[in-house]
Amino acid sequence: QVQLEESGGGLVQPGGSLRLSCAFSGRSFGSYFMGWYRGKEREFVAGIAWNGAKTSIADSAKGRFTISRDNAMNTVFLQMNSLKPEDTDVYYCNAGGPSTMQPGVYWGQGTQVTVAS
Repeated sequence: QVQLEESGGGLVQPGGSLRLSCAFSGRSFGSYFMGWYRGKEREFVAGIAWNGAKTSIADSAKGRFTISRDNAMNTVFLQMNSLKPEDTDVYYCNAGGPSTMQPGVYWGQGTQVTVAS
């Protein structure tokens, strides 16, 4: 059974930064593609291969967001810099997709990110 728990969301001013974390519970974290998505329609934000060798970032986030993982800690991170009001949304962690840009069946509960003055 895979469980995902996001943390790190909150309120930040435009131009600020947040670091989201996703803690993975279950077996074989190191074999899963992991990703971040946002909103009710689960818009793709970022994805990372099982070994971290490949990452994908949505065009809207390129140059501002970075995804990384620590397989020893069973955790994936999303570093978000230069945040904009349009980044406001609920961010969801995902596991088990077939690639860095496609989601799998495992989802976390989400963490709210609000970018406002």
